[in-house]
Amino acid sequence: MSVGLLVIIIILGIYILSSIKILPEYERGVIFRLGRLLQEAKGPGIFLVFAPIDRMVRVSLRQEAFEVPPQDIITRDNVTLKVNAVVFLRVVDPRRAVVEVFDYRYQTSQFAQTTLRSVLGEVELDGLLAHRDALNTRVQSILDQHTEPWGVKVADVAVKQVDLPESMLRAMAKQAEAEREKRAKTIHAEGEFAASQRLADAAKILASEPVALQLRYLQTLTEIGVEKNTTIVFPLPIDILSGLAELVKRQ
Repeated sequence: MSVGLLVIIIILGIYILSSIKILPEYERGVIFRLGRLLQEAKGPGIFLVFAPIDRMVRVSLRQEAFEVPPQDIITRDNVTLKVNAVVFLRVVDPRRAVVEVFDYRYQTSQFAQTTLRSVLGEVELDGLLAHRDALNTRVQSILDQHTEPWGVKVADVAVKQVDLPESMLRAMAKQAEAEREKRAKTIHAEGEFAASQRLADAAKILASEPVALQLRYLQTLTEIGVEKNTTIVFPLPIDILSGLAELVKRQ
């Protein structure tokens, strides 16, 4: 065997070995042959890519998460906020993710920023804080419509943090304190009303049975005596007071 033939065999063997590509389960290889896209993405497993005729672009099918930078948002009730969010996405069609868009991550991030500002700017502050799940779903739906032509699925969007200005935090603290005070006064008034009803019922019972009032006097004296109190309380019957009142009127 000549030296030239041996060299050719070695070069051919090295070329074949370098053409062998192995992709894991979570990756696909988008192949361009002479600049034209092949019908099917390669992988997972082992296959051949014949450079320079073929060019392969690796695409991951795993779900990815990226953070949307903090956005300055003015709510419907003119409150300025800083809001950031997290977007979860994954590639469902590797061929379109490579061909239809230059960088699907960057493109999705830009759409997420603009969508976040427009959606949250349509609601008031109370609605933003109370209905965050519904807003997350709405932003996710809008983003998914934009990314679907690229073969990208937006799985979820979560508003991560809402930064309120100091003045608004103080106002909300005052509002919460006022609400607590209102509830306390309402509960106190309800207690006074219930007590007055009970006293009125007790007064009716005592008025119908005069002896019951005398028994109540004696019970009070018993309670005072148990406490070893030096104070002497003498129950004065109301009948005596009424009799004295009549004598004063006659005079």
